[in-house]
Amino acid sequence: MITTKDFNDVDGILDWLDEVPYDVSRNRLYCADDLYRGYEPSSDAEADKESYNNCYDGRTYQYYLLMGKNAKNVNEALARTLHDHGIHIALDAFLDDHDSRRCIGVMGGHAMLRTQPMYADIVMLSKRLTEEGFFMLTGGGPGAMEATHLGAWMAGRTREEVDEALKMLAIAPSFNDDGWLASAFSVIRRYPQSKYVSLGVPTWLYGQEPSTPFATHIAKFFENSIREDSILTMAYGGIIYTPGSAGTMQEIFQDAVQNHYLSFGFSSPMVFWGKKFWTEDMPAYTLLHNLLQAGRYKNLLLTLTDDPCEIEATLKSFLQSAP
Repeated sequence: MITTKDFNDVDGILDWLDEVPYDVSRNRLYCADDLYRGYEPSSDAEADKESYNNCYDGRTYQYYLLMGKNAKNVNEALARTLHDHGIHIALDAFLDDHDSRRCIGVMGGHAMLRTQPMYADIVMLSKRLTEEGFFMLTGGGPGAMEATHLGAWMAGRTREEVDEALKMLAIAPSFNDDGWLASAFSVIRRYPQSKYVSLGVPTWLYGQEPSTPFATHIAKFFENSIREDSILTMAYGGIIYTPGSAGTMQEIFQDAVQNHYLSFGFSSPMVFWGKKFWTEDMPAYTLLHNLLQAGRYKNLLLTLTDDPCEIEATLKSFLQSAP
């Protein structure tokens, strides 16, 4: 509830909006150059960190922490709301220019290493889907998300070039490693492109996980709930679930609710990539399958596979019948 004191505190709001380190009046999506404006990659770890801390994204995240993840100051709360509203409008404009039936979401763990076989598998599947005319959507972070956008970025290139890019990134396997961001920019410089698009939707709530610069369009939000709902809603063409943890589990069941109730008039494929993981390690597929068979869930289009070709065939088949 906004109190009388809160309204009084709004005095000077225009000055506040002018002084925050982020673009309150933003009306377009970010790209890597926008988000990392001021960042100069360096082979010196300390210099690289300092450069990131002084760039747009780094300064915004530090300010976000300083003001509190849940802003108590009404001016700051308004500033974040205005920013996120502008990003949401820009997302709508982006989707107006792209066939939403071809939007494929990929969910999975941020901790996946660049050197893991699954990372390369995601890269190659994303590359093929992008070349087939789909556009890829993720939460815009590291791990499986980064692999998706790297694949889209490398669309149209040879397997040898992809392998070279993976080799360049392997110097910093985890987003916690020095050189993670700098190595991504080195790949971008080595293999520039402007033909293929992909959409990342990260959040400053998880600002300790840098946003992947391989996403050509970046919708970065302060409010994670808006961001989570947007990702699941936009992935009209289906969602591929790669191994993850708590965040991925949340997305699975949130997606299942939308499909069960046909919240947007249709149900999209839910593809679980990794039979052992989704039936034994985290048996989300098993649970949903059993509930679907029992009639407790309805309208779920479930696929469980270890085969990227089956994933591709499933998504193409749905595209042919999608409303």
